[in-house]
Amino acid sequence: MSYPVLRPRPFAPTDHAILTGNAASPQRLRWAIVGTGNISASHIRAIQAMPEIEIVAGCDINPERLAWFRTQPGCQQARTYADHRELLRKERLDAVAVCTPNDSHAEISIAALEAGCHVIVEKPMAMNPAECARMIAAARKANRLLAVGFQIRYTPAVQMCARARRKGLLGDILFAKVHALRRRGIPNWGVFGQKELQGGGPMIDIGVHWIESAHYAMGEPKPVAATGRIWTYLGDKPSQVVSKWPGWDYRHYTVEDLAVGQVRFDNGAIMQIESSFCAHIEKDRMAWEILGTKGGFSTDSETLFLDQADTMLNAQAAYLPSHANPADFISKLRDFTNAIRLGTPLCCPGEEGLAVQKIIDGIYRSAARNGAEVIIN
Repeated sequence: MSYPVLRPRPFAPTDHAILTGNAASPQRLRWAIVGTGNISASHIRAIQAMPEIEIVAGCDINPERLAWFRTQPGCQQARTYADHRELLRKERLDAVAVCTPNDSHAEISIAALEAGCHVIVEKPMAMNPAECARMIAAARKANRLLAVGFQIRYTPAVQMCARARRKGLLGDILFAKVHALRRRGIPNWGVFGQKELQGGGPMIDIGVHWIESAHYAMGEPKPVAATGRIWTYLGDKPSQVVSKWPGWDYRHYTVEDLAVGQVRFDNGAIMQIESSFCAHIEKDRMAWEILGTKGGFSTDSETLFLDQADTMLNAQAAYLPSHANPADFISKLRDFTNAIRLGTPLCCPGEEGLAVQKIIDGIYRSAARNGAEVIIN
């Protein structure tokens, strides 16, 4: 599905002079990270391999995280702020990476866009579709790029499947099944268990990555209806079960442990989704399968399933590039920087973040109605 995505002109060194009146401007993109929690570490590692970016500032309300930020490679000379509004007033910036909890994504992204910055916002794009729409409108008004940080769509296996679909090897897409399941993996840091700050639990936190990459590989059909159910039965209670992340904050745990849903698309395709922080399953599983009229694909085995020469074939690539972190973050940040500097199309613009947000919102709305189907507009 194609979206009417804004294409600003390529970056030029004189951009700073236009925005700030300062004609002396560096060639590298001047970059700020708002939110210096755990996810910012992946951004910082990726940026070390990207000479086109200079980290000039960091922002966080937690002074301990700012102290950590100042120790990171490439950040020792960066200035730090406790308020993103002060940061945007005082710094000459080309781009801002928004890495805060979900409840502030929209506010900070819109402020940065209005200040003349391009923005890449971590997943999920926002708390709900209405916030996403406001962010997109702000980007269009400011003539600035808005990208969403879905790095899994850039991985070689997902790109392989997307190429196979575009080449017609899969035929018409009929069905996708998404798995984002942890057996016992409630985060014991951050605010992942607090619905008012995150918007939900595993569906919006880890499910969003696999929903998004499957939706991308399917060709981004328009979601039209959803059903779903959610359950909380472990996370809001103390536990002595040995696990990799013990001692989560169960007293303030207000999100689901397990969510399942089904989404219908305008082309007739169906997506089923399973996502959990804690579930009685054999092991964690992060993967999806796509079935088409001519072929299928699984990210588990990175395999195409085809009928060729009157034979059922399982086709695997002889070579796929590495996609270990930070390679996946480098891919998404390089796509964003190339769009700024060269005017190339964004692989994951805000419009596609909105489509994924509508899927998740539909499942949550259905769950609130005991699984009744809801319409997605």
